[in-house]
Amino acid sequence: MNDSITVRGFVASEIRSSTTPGGVATASFRLGSTERRFDRSANAWVDGNTNWFTVQGYRQLAGNMGCSIKKGQRVIVVGRLKMRSWEKDGRVYHVAEIDAESVGHDLMWGSANFIRSAANGPVPGQTAAPESADAGHDVPDDTDSGLDASEDSGDANDAGLDDEEQDFDAETGELKGAAA
Repeated sequence: MNDSITVRGFVASEIRSSTTPGGVATASFRLGSTERRFDRSANAWVDGNTNWFTVQGYRQLAGNMGCSIKKGQRVIVVGRLKMRSWEKDGRVYHVAEIDAESVGHDLMWGSANFIRSAANGPVPGQTAAPESADAGHDVPDDTDSGLDASEDSGDANDAGLDDEEQDFDAETGELKGAAA
């Protein structure tokens, strides 16, 4: 059974960051997701019930969550739903947790500026090491991927790009010269 879930909501707590005894970075926050519905009798939108989740991220995601997500922001979370329960003083408690695979800002409520992390690997289409501060570090090119050009997982035309080679900013992962 695959308990994958996607939830839109608001960050209800500060991000809590820590490290496991094994050295794995973790970050978590509380997420509230409130149902909105149109009340025809009042001719207005009204809030319904709020579902509460604890969102947990690990490794690179944990670090990115810690520096990107702030209390009060609207986010979208994709991950695996886990229901936990325990008993204390004769009372049973339940909590819904999401082991996050992806967390991002909900652009329905505002705009964001994405900055690609250097730890996430080379930028697609980048064939040579950038002439910057990383001189001396090996940057893999397309030949290191083990794929022939015919086996490449993405086609430039699928993304609406021209057949000509695209020039990417090595730091941000964005197209150079693209409109801001």
